[in-house]
Amino acid sequence: MKRTVWLTTALLIMNLLITPGMINGQDISLPSPSRKGGMPLMEALNVRGSARLFSDKELSLQQLSDLLWAAWGINREADGKRTAPSSRNMQEMDVYVSLKNGLYLYDARGNMLKQIHDRDIRALTGTQDFPAAAPVNLVYVADLARRGLKEGQQVTDTDLLSSWANTGFMAQNVYLWCASEGMSCVIRALVPRDKLEPEMGLKPLQKVILAQTNLKWASNRSRR
Repeated sequence: MKRTVWLTTALLIMNLLITPGMINGQDISLPSPSRKGGMPLMEALNVRGSARLFSDKELSLQQLSDLLWAAWGINREADGKRTAPSSRNMQEMDVYVSLKNGLYLYDARGNMLKQIHDRDIRALTGTQDFPAAAPVNLVYVADLARRGLKEGQQVTDTDLLSSWANTGFMAQNVYLWCASEGMSCVIRALVPRDKLEPEMGLKPLQKVILAQTNLKWASNRSRR
């Protein structure tokens, strides 16, 4: 009897100590995204803006889950379609999340972050100073193999046109979510791709499109 009580107590303590969703080593399981509430659309559009002045407050796992779902989550489970449009539904886009404790790939179907490695490469996600100190940088990557390109095939600007458009839709979703939550973000084309892509372990047909610094609480917005 005492042994049973001790084991039950131990299991309860372990459940309390486990942070929401640390699984498979360093992968992070996210809580279910909240799909209700938030600011009305017209109000969010009214306050949407880019900001480069941030505080250093970290994002909770719930906020991170909500943000990533807004960017590229699945909103129609029956056919796996997303919160942002995708040309011919090829869904070649991936969202990588650069944090202080490593680089992660957002897995919308599993609602989790899959760790790519445990190195801090935030400074490589942009050429300005602020990405290195930001708690979260999103990196939008197009996997052109999903668009039918073959290994060794030269990638042209035309091959990337749809991916640039798709990234724009995703980034705007992030802008609107941040506006609704009173947070800051800025989309960035100034990315040292020649240095960043190898550090991310990308294959030749995986191309960085844009990066987005966000999720610090706005301390002083300078919007454009």
